[in-house]
Amino acid sequence: MSAVPKYQIERLDHLGIVSGVIKDLGIIELIDEKLGIYPDENISTGEAVAGMIINGLGFSNKPLSLTPLFFENCPLNILFREGVSAQDFNRFKLGRALDRCHGYGTELLFSEISMDVCRREGVDTRFNSLDSTSFSLSGDYLGQTDEDTIEIKLGHSKDHRPDLKQVMLEMMVSHDGGIPLLGKSLDGNSSDNTVFEDRSKRLVEAFKASETPRYLIADCKLYTAKNAVNLKDLPFITRIPNHLNVVKSTIEKALTLKDAWETLADGRKIQTFNIEHYDIEQRWHVVSSDTSRELGEKQVKKRVLKEEEAIKKQLNHLQAKRFNCSDDATTTAQTIAKKWKLHNINSCQIIEHPQYEGKGRPKKGQKPAKFTYQIRVTQEQNTDEVARLTSVAGHYIIGGNIDDKVLNAAEVVSTYQEQNQVEQGFRFLKDPLFFTSSLFVKTQSRIMGLLMVMLLSLLVYGIAQRRMRSNLARQKETLPNQIGQKNEAPTLRWVFQLLQGIHSLKISIGSHSETLMEGGAIQKSNIKNEKYKKRETAGL
Repeated sequence: MSAVPKYQIERLDHLGIVSGVIKDLGIIELIDEKLGIYPDENISTGEAVAGMIINGLGFSNKPLSLTPLFFENCPLNILFREGVSAQDFNRFKLGRALDRCHGYGTELLFSEISMDVCRREGVDTRFNSLDSTSFSLSGDYLGQTDEDTIEIKLGHSKDHRPDLKQVMLEMMVSHDGGIPLLGKSLDGNSSDNTVFEDRSKRLVEAFKASETPRYLIADCKLYTAKNAVNLKDLPFITRIPNHLNVVKSTIEKALTLKDAWETLADGRKIQTFNIEHYDIEQRWHVVSSDTSRELGEKQVKKRVLKEEEAIKKQLNHLQAKRFNCSDDATTTAQTIAKKWKLHNINSCQIIEHPQYEGKGRPKKGQKPAKFTYQIRVTQEQNTDEVARLTSVAGHYIIGGNIDDKVLNAAEVVSTYQEQNQVEQGFRFLKDPLFFTSSLFVKTQSRIMGLLMVMLLSLLVYGIAQRRMRSNLARQKETLPNQIGQKNEAPTLRWVFQLLQGIHSLKISIGSHSETLMEGGAIQKSNIKNEKYKKRETAGL
């Protein structure tokens, strides 16, 4: 009598890609090599971290405590190895893994893994974008704070939640694929100026020791008088802060040189000046575009309206006063007007108010004992100053100390625009379906460990997306976007959605078993076979 077949169906979706990239990069082995293997544990620390990465990139919005539930219907023999069960990823095991990462040093561990991955993948690390962001938290935290542990406290919230405590995360990414190169957990009230100064100091020696030239790109918080001592020895590109007087004068000079503008391929116009500032020989590029001019005009209009509201309040108070002489009234009005930047006095009207001795209505023919004076003032917009500020505000300066033989003016400006790579990374980390809901862990050390796992997830995602786009470009292929149009550089997130519904089917007959893959979502979404083949072309 033949054996009855047994069927086991488990959902794989896009998790096979995530698991495959983790294995290709050797992340599990790297972590176990650094943190050690404990024979009495069914899964290693590296596998526990890999499980958290897969959970995060599953975009299931399940916190770490529910990781066993996330893996309950997944083919763990494919994602990990035979013998691994969903219950191995319980909160106690994951908590111990986070503690061990913190004990080793989360910044050190991540940088060592990232360095090894970038070397394997051939990631171009010459251009590095630096920035920081905040993660809002709620509740009480039980851990002890020491020199190796961050403080969770109130600070300037980039999430616009000043009512919540927070932690900060510093991150530097490569322009080649937006791959995170380093990450550091910071106290909740850390200042960008201090963070950038400390990182610049560290990067001076690191960049000097690099086999290839490396360049730092950051926003205007990098460029301070205090940090200039580090920037002197550090090849950098940054936006020069608008509040510096030398910035305003340089833009005004550029506006007078109407024939000196160079038009870039994207329509922006630039003009370059050699500047020595903070004792650093630099090249400053005044940039103008339709977008910057529109933004500048809106900013100045906002300033005009804000000052106009403030002037109305000042004049209401002024006009309610009585002065002993008209000159005092006029002088007071002029003193107030001197502080106006975008308005002038249009007219002043003095009103006399007679004062009589005695109470009640004055007698007929009685002369006033004295006069008091009231002033009525109207203001007008200072059109010349508004026009000047609008013109200046529509321009900005990208500066740096990189020689023009290395990067010409157009390349400096376009390189700075790649600063959005780090901003895209932060948006990814803050996705509501990502790890943010898992930041409920109640010790500072585990928060630091979890932030490192989030960076590792971004590393895995970035490498997978870089591979996909590279293969598509090399084979001159495209993938259909959400509305069916050809897309040469799709996001990996979109490809993950295309792969929803892939299942693992295990058929067992007696001692023999075979596993098949069934792509249910591919048939359901009516995606043509040709388009499915293109996903294979993408190297996934």
